[in-house]
Amino acid sequence: MLAAAIAVTAAVPARTITLPDEAASGPPPLGAASSPPGNNTEGAIEIGSGMPSQAEHTSLSQPLPPTRNETIAAFAGRSPRYWGLQAPGVLSRLPRGASGIALTIDFCGGPGGNGFDQDLIAVLRARRIPATLFMNSRWINANAGAVRELAAEPLFELANHGTTHRPLSTTGNSAYGITGTKTIEEVYDEIMANDAQLTAVTGSRPRYFRSGTAYLDDVAADIVNSLGITPAGFSINADGGATFPPDTVTREAAKATPGDIIICHGNHPGRGTAQGLAVALDKLTATGKRFIRLP
Repeated sequence: MLAAAIAVTAAVPARTITLPDEAASGPPPLGAASSPPGNNTEGAIEIGSGMPSQAEHTSLSQPLPPTRNETIAAFAGRSPRYWGLQAPGVLSRLPRGASGIALTIDFCGGPGGNGFDQDLIAVLRARRIPATLFMNSRWINANAGAVRELAAEPLFELANHGTTHRPLSTTGNSAYGITGTKTIEEVYDEIMANDAQLTAVTGSRPRYFRSGTAYLDDVAADIVNSLGITPAGFSINADGGATFPPDTVTREAAKATPGDIIICHGNHPGRGTAQGLAVALDKLTATGKRFIRLP
């Protein structure tokens, strides 16, 4: 399946495609409780005005990305100089002057957990908190119905969390015991197979990519950008990969100030994420903090 998805992407000649006005068909957006007064009233996601779908949020004319062979040729011979969470070109904080906080949730899947933390999603729906949901192919394949449901809901934007959840390296670097991609070809495949899968679900290419573990080198970050996607990091780790108890999640998430990007995880139901984040969101919104989409 991976090879087929890549082959399709690489075979299409460079041109501009025009997307339909709406995302791919799916169930209608689920209802959500009304927002407490004063919460989340910024810009395109102003509560009560109707938030854009993912296809509407993306330009209707999208140039196709470079092919696999074009990408290999463009980056051949480059050696990385950085390995970590904040390579040049990675969005780790919102742009200067941002007046809100961005919430991102990773759905990693695989042996580490294919569960769906519906309590966490319910917390966001009840408070009308927008979020970017980074989904890995393994989790998508195990939760097809939930993916379609979340894609149809304007409160959320789906983003790319990789095909096999590997750190994005051009030399095989590891993070948290997980060996990363080893070549430009593997970097491309890790990004673009899941890119095609998410595009088929939402009707538009995902705007953001976060690698497995969020580690990447500077060459890999440049590859992501060259494919028309923004590599996304974070500034606040709210749940430690869904290992923190609720009180710790609350403490870490409540540190957020305008410009921060929070990361937490949605594939481990029953952990401390949903309960702890609910308290933190209430604390933050009570002091006038707003939550906005990634730009």
